[in-house]
Amino acid sequence: MRQYLLAMYQPVGDPPPPQALEPIMKELADLSDEMKATGAWLYTTALHPTATATVVRDNNGEPLLTDGPYAEGAEHLGGFTAINAPDLDAALTWAARMARITGLPIEVRPIAFTG
Repeated sequence: MRQYLLAMYQPVGDPPPPQALEPIMKELADLSDEMKATGAWLYTTALHPTATATVVRDNNGEPLLTDGPYAEGAEHLGGFTAINAPDLDAALTWAARMARITGLPIEVRPIAFTG
């Protein structure tokens, strides 16, 4: 079994209103429950908006802090799910279901190692 990251990218700005978001969140919870039941699910998390980010760089041995995300763009990482899957095709199947539910792009990447 390999581990994969399913990264959800969402547009910058306010989230949809509750009446639009609640059914999506319910379907995502159902998908997570299904992943758990099959042993695929490892971890899921959502992230606060990019305005809460701080980037830390090294500046000759001293930390240099910058407010905001590392990369500015029209979309940002909004959350992710880590899964077990026998192969990339299985991971892509889970990602396709997540993309259908959310209408958002889902980036699939193998996890190189865990520590």
